[in-house]
Amino acid sequence: MPGYDDIGEKIKIRFPEALLYEQPTRDEFPTFWISKDYIVPVLGFLKNEAGLQFKFLYDLTAIDEQARTNRQGQPESRFTIVYHLLSFSGNRFLRLKVGLTEEQPSIPTITTVWSSANWYEREVYDMFGVNFEGHPHLSRILMPRYWEGHPLQKQHPARATEMGQFKLPEAQMLEQQDILQFKPEEWGLSAHSKDNEDFMFLNLGPQHPGTHGILRLILQMDGESIVNIVPDIGFHHRGAEKMGERQSWHTYIPYTDRVEYLSGVLNNLPYVMAVEKMGGIDIPDRAKVIRIMLGELFRISSHLVWYGTFAQDLGMMTPVFLTFYDREKLFGIIEAICGDRMHPNWFRIGGVAQDLPEGWEELVRDFVKYLPPRLKEYDKMVMKNRIFKARTVGIGVYNTEEAIDWGVTGPGLRATGLEWDFRKKQPYSGYDQFEFEVPVAANGDCYDRAWIHVEEMRQSIRIIEQCLNNMPAGDYKSHHPLTTPADKKRTMYDIETLINHFVNVTWGPVIPANEGFCCVESSKGNNGYYLVSDGSTTSYRTRIRTPSFPHVQFVPHYSKGYTIADLMAILGSVDFVLSDIDR
Repeated sequence: MPGYDDIGEKIKIRFPEALLYEQPTRDEFPTFWISKDYIVPVLGFLKNEAGLQFKFLYDLTAIDEQARTNRQGQPESRFTIVYHLLSFSGNRFLRLKVGLTEEQPSIPTITTVWSSANWYEREVYDMFGVNFEGHPHLSRILMPRYWEGHPLQKQHPARATEMGQFKLPEAQMLEQQDILQFKPEEWGLSAHSKDNEDFMFLNLGPQHPGTHGILRLILQMDGESIVNIVPDIGFHHRGAEKMGERQSWHTYIPYTDRVEYLSGVLNNLPYVMAVEKMGGIDIPDRAKVIRIMLGELFRISSHLVWYGTFAQDLGMMTPVFLTFYDREKLFGIIEAICGDRMHPNWFRIGGVAQDLPEGWEELVRDFVKYLPPRLKEYDKMVMKNRIFKARTVGIGVYNTEEAIDWGVTGPGLRATGLEWDFRKKQPYSGYDQFEFEVPVAANGDCYDRAWIHVEEMRQSIRIIEQCLNNMPAGDYKSHHPLTTPADKKRTMYDIETLINHFVNVTWGPVIPANEGFCCVESSKGNNGYYLVSDGSTTSYRTRIRTPSFPHVQFVPHYSKGYTIADLMAILGSVDFVLSDIDR
């Protein structure tokens, strides 16, 4: 593959026995299988070697290979660990795989290479039962500690109806409550300071307005100063990836809406694009522009929720009512086009569900004229408010190097000065045909993260205006047989067409055995889907890489030394939702 030939050769020269196999995929980047004994030094080499500079651990996950039938010559493996890397300087992705064949699978930790690997490895341990040797605190992260089994193993039930009647006797309840009790020593936290003063351990959440969902933060406090934070997540876990492996390719689309419930179709987009890449499906230009327009409307919708609630977190009451009013006007457009509001389930494999309705131009044009004056009003009310500035300027500061080490994307990364937006760097769906700026700040504090959000809304309006003025004619969906049944008239005369029509509608498309990955610049950061097909009507492995997961993992690192009031500003500026963390 052009631009990647040097990577495999450099690995072979530096580690002659490390590279086991180069796997062809439907992606635009290669996949190298690496020996388990060499994975840590190889990753360190790829991260630091001049000319490679894969500084960013984009994702780390696993595949249970035990039920797979179409492995296409891949090395033997019971469980496969998958590493997705990103080079900012080279603007390219890379995937590494390690096959584990043991009955009790284990692999060395890479937390010494990337700090962000901590939670990813805990998730793989929790979901697949893979042990990471040398991990600083290997324990369950999404499931409760008393859970039996590992949910993403193929042998684990996918539905509650497969698990028998739920019963919770009082003795079992008391036992489970004791297991869930926070014990500081288990996390390496001392109950006393160096001066022999007692630390206080305080629960923030899981029912607290400042956590924006059911998130529990255990705070280690020295007086009013935060010494450390232990996040407790998983309360919102719904098995989104497991559901992706039981639904057909098409019927999983409504589930993607709910992974990050504020961004609507921005959740559909990476999933359908990954399936389209695997199926070799081309998308009509009209469908691409419709997708961009709806995606930017939902970016504004999500940012309006963030704007009002962030201001409310810091003591302002008025802005949240105004921003939610604006969001209702925007939802009027979404409802007219899609027939639904927050979860429209409107993007389809191959395009969108239906064409734009009559009168859509007037609705959209009215909104793009309406919103800019409102944003100016909010600038005066919020961004220029001296109390807001006092609560956010110089609070929650981190730099670009720290952001990359901890897996930060989106506004949180651009607030540190790195101009990185996937719509510009790796354009998808036709974004390269649009004129817009990428807002970039420099200080990496709460105020800069807020400023990025506000400016992004203005740029989204620019993009929507271009969609409005340059909407192509043509089809709203591909005519590829994997996406669209043949014309109904032909089914009366052609038996093959009738069969294809019946099978596609009842079973859904059969995606060829392979794997594909696609990511988009969503409202909260980078959102990606990594899909594996075994040549059937369902996904063999559905991996969802969400921005909120690494972003919340990073919060304890740069919150130390601040007060609880400062923490409210920090959490609000991150812009996360729990469904995006827990999936």
